[in-house]
Amino acid sequence: MMLFKKDTDKVIIPTKTELDVLQVLWKHGPSTVRFVHDKLNEQKEIVQYTSTLKLMQVMKEKEMVDRDETNMKHIYSAAVEEDKIKGNLLSRFMDSMYNGSASSLMLALLDNDKTSAEELQKIKEMLNKFEKAK
Repeated sequence: MMLFKKDTDKVIIPTKTELDVLQVLWKHGPSTVRFVHDKLNEQKEIVQYTSTLKLMQVMKEKEMVDRDETNMKHIYSAAVEEDKIKGNLLSRFMDSMYNGSASSLMLALLDNDKTSAEELQKIKEMLNKFEKAK
């Protein structure tokens, strides 16, 4: 029985390493620490299993992940929505780098050499869709 309602509106900003763990869980679904650890080691420099385990335990305390303890192997799953976390990170980035201006951020993205013609076309289609919706 819960005595207090969980604060569902709190803003969660994961660290880079926590975000790496969340991305594995979002992509692959509920997973063991070993699986997450192995995927992280494929992506970057080798880290110790115990470091991954401790990180995921801390993330559980922060309510970023859930842990299913019904089996011998504990299964972790993301407790936060991918879109919500990405939105929080984007808002924070836009506030700190572009003074909260979405148009300044978009102009910087469009002016970036990494933006392909295909991506520009998708952006145009999205803008047209938003324009028609208003």
